Amino acid sequence: MAGRYFLKHRESIHKEDGQGTALPGRLYNERGFYTMDKKQLRNTLLLICAAFIWGTAFVAQSVGSGYMGAYTFLASRSWLACVFLLGMLLVRRAGQKKRGSGLPFWIHGKTLVLGGICCGTALFAASAAQQMGIGTTSTAKAGFMTALYVVLVPVAGVFLGSRPGIKLWCCVAVSVVGLYLLCLAGRDTLSLTGGEWQLLLCALLFTLQILVINHFSPKLDGIQMSFAQFFVVAVLSTVFMFVFETPTLAQLRGAAVSIAYCGIMSSGVAYTLQIVGQKALDPTIASLAMCLESVFSALAGWLILGETLSAAELCGCGLMFAAIVASQLPEKKRDRT
Repeated sequence: MAGRYFLKHRESIHKEDGQGTALPGRLYNERGFYTMDKKQLRNTLLLICAAFIWGTAFVAQSVGSGYMGAYTFLASRSWLACVFLLGMLLVRRAGQKKRGSGLPFWIHGKTLVLGGICCGTALFAASAAQQMGIGTTSTAKAGFMTALYVVLVPVAGVFLGSRPGIKLWCCVAVSVVGLYLLCLAGRDTLSLTGGEWQLLLCALLFTLQILVINHFSPKLDGIQMSFAQFFVVAVLSTVFMFVFETPTLAQLRGAAVSIAYCGIMSSGVAYTLQIVGQKALDPTIASLAMCLESVFSALAGWLILGETLSAAELCGCGLMFAAIVASQLPEKKRDRT
């Protein structure tokens, strides 16, 4: 839409004192619409890529859970993610030395440690709560309730001083309707028993993780922060693994392919894309993009496992895609004069 008009100004228009307000950092055309932010679009696409990897990894997670306990699987994939990310850092460092760069290997050490502890603890707690909740309720309901962070993120943002506009609230509402059609319509009812409360806690914890990532990602290197996050997850899950489970080499051999895919792609690549993608991006838009994981999971089951998708489920997928597309569209400049 924005491409049809000529820009009045190529530079950003900054917010004035409350009269005709141009939002900071946005470009407006001659009809009063701000044009699509290319950086926002790029970051949103990175998060959609992350959601695609998470969605397709559901098959691998399901296979892996048949061989070992939740903490053993989480520890295995997290340690593999650490090795993968450390390898990426070493390769990048070698390239920097060839170019004569004098940058230190670790940047902003204290902030990196704090960010790793906060993000890693939130991610570990969310993953543990999700696994415990899944065991007591249906998979469909678990998928719906876990993705409720798409609502909780903008609600939390209101209390933190970030107020999403009407358009984003509408996108969130459409996304939730789509999520319901995809996960629950005609299959399950929405009630709160023991397992559902654990899944609601999981959604709250994923909300916390998204907001913590939103706070630290502009300050830190994406790969380094991802490594620090998964190092904390690996340590915590290893402790819980030896306390509550009895891992064996046979379990690791049986789930080797699942661990490899989830460790490298889901943990190493996708969560790094989340950190990079959330830089300078509204957390509400980030949550809209990431909740597409449910859509990609359903589509992967349809394409890979031969599962069927009903008309309601296809409609739900369409609504969720429409919500994320609408969140990127240009919007009319507010004029209070």
